[in-house]
Amino acid sequence: MLVHGSGSNSFMWSSVQRELALLGHRSLAVDLPGHGLDAQYPVAYQAPQDLDAWAAEPSTLAGVTLQDNVDMVADVVRRVAEYGPMVLVGASLGGVTVTGVGNTLPGLVDRLVYISAWACVRRSNPIEYMQEPEYADSLMPSLAAFNVGDPARLGVGRANYRTADPELLAGLKAATMADVTDERFRAFLNILQPDESIAVMTADARGHADTWGTIPRTYVRLTDDRSIPLAMQDRLIAEADALTPGNPYDVHTLDTTHAGFVFTAAAEVAAILDKSAV
Repeated sequence: MLVHGSGSNSFMWSSVQRELALLGHRSLAVDLPGHGLDAQYPVAYQAPQDLDAWAAEPSTLAGVTLQDNVDMVADVVRRVAEYGPMVLVGASLGGVTVTGVGNTLPGLVDRLVYISAWACVRRSNPIEYMQEPEYADSLMPSLAAFNVGDPARLGVGRANYRTADPELLAGLKAATMADVTDERFRAFLNILQPDESIAVMTADARGHADTWGTIPRTYVRLTDDRSIPLAMQDRLIAEADALTPGNPYDVHTLDTTHAGFVFTAAAEVAAILDKSAV
């Protein structure tokens, strides 16, 4: 089961699912609450854009919590676990939901897989980790001009992925998928939704040693990730291994970017998942 990251949806996994199918695996990519076909695309976000109106538009994601995400995925896990083995995979922000499900249903999940994903242990949530030295090389803080509206009032981070600013777009590409063509980058932009819940990013998302820590787990490091830098990925791995020294991560490394792996390394990701399902 595949869990998407911030502002994304199940479609991001299509290339990986294709490769998994070619290896004989069944897979299910979920849309977290308020994502996918339930995503909000206000008229003011369309072309021509009305940024002032959009900045004031209430968000349907404002009330969505991390627990909502965990409950939704846990319900699906309960339905499909009998067809196991159940390998639960998260990318980027999807990692916090994966961890929450691991805390909730350790007996139904056979392996957790994090693909350059937030797997919190010593700090409560991704926002806290973003204040740490290992995050300093991330290019994401330099992209603040993408933001529209006041997150504190809206309850969401709101990013204008339909901006025409070439410098902003180049910066986002450098942060997320510098290893793909501009054409592929634009294609990926068009599956993104602008809002993501602040509550999901700030809730306590730590793995618990007696539940989450009992599940075999894999971490896929992405060496060219400029969103969650490699130093931060390595810190997350080290913290988890220190928490459960008898159950360390099975670590793999791919030379690709934060989201670019869906274009450049889908087969390699599928091969890792194939081995994880044994």
